Amino acid sequence: MSLHFNILATVITCVFATSAHSAMRQYSASVDNSKWMVDRTTRLSCTLSHDVPYYGEAIFSATASKNKDLTFNLDMVIRPEDYDFAGLESVPPSWRAGLPARSMGEMALLKKFDGELSNPVAWEMLTELEKGYQPTFYYQDWNNKHDQIAVSLSSVNFKKSYWDFLQCRDNLLPYSFEDIAFVVMNYRKNSSDLTKSSRKRLDMIGEYLNNDPDIDSIYISAYSDSYGGKNVNLNLSKKRAMAIKEYMASKGVPAEKIMTDGFGEKRHVAINTTPIGREANRRVIIQISKP
Repeated sequence: MSLHFNILATVITCVFATSAHSAMRQYSASVDNSKWMVDRTTRLSCTLSHDVPYYGEAIFSATASKNKDLTFNLDMVIRPEDYDFAGLESVPPSWRAGLPARSMGEMALLKKFDGELSNPVAWEMLTELEKGYQPTFYYQDWNNKHDQIAVSLSSVNFKKSYWDFLQCRDNLLPYSFEDIAFVVMNYRKNSSDLTKSSRKRLDMIGEYLNNDPDIDSIYISAYSDSYGGKNVNLNLSKKRAMAIKEYMASKGVPAEKIMTDGFGEKRHVAINTTPIGREANRRVIIQISKP
């Protein structure tokens, strides 16, 4: 019994000794300097950012795509020196201090990288902020084994910026660069007019190009079926490619970035003995690249 008591006393002594030499370094914006900013310059991306003084920046972002998923990035001035996890809790505001904090999971800390969270947890963090709570990360400091770190996102001045961010996200294009970077479209028989579905695709590409100034180059290659004579088909394919170049130039894309080729009856992708095969061969391929 005496031995058990001595062991227990030793453990308690060690715990108190550890607590006495440890500290919680806390980073958060005060009521006076809490700011949330929205960047909505194009229909390709939206960001909602919050400065955490003397620590870094918290950034929620959404990009043009079908689902418009959210990502969260904790941009740290001092990045992790090792691999670990940070606990994430929703902490009640000071005026509701009697309520307990609620665990929201954890965030992986990767060596030399910022912290990131994906769509489900990012949305949960936003909804907790909307309620006035403070999502807070806790982790062991990698530069001082005696210190714990707490990083909080302040809900002060959040709601107005959050509403602006939601509106910006709602206005994002419902497709990404990957959706328009390589496109095959088809033409009507003996014509330089696109089919109805292909015109919709071209309009989609034009809308994207109108919002993205970082397009490096566009290569347009046009092909025909085997009806009408080789020279006629060659000239028709060149005319089709040039028509699309003119359309893209009208959307603000510099003409020198657009290259065209007409190949006529070369490189068929289907047989020419059926209407479906001939339509497949009457095609134009658009390849778009970025730096």
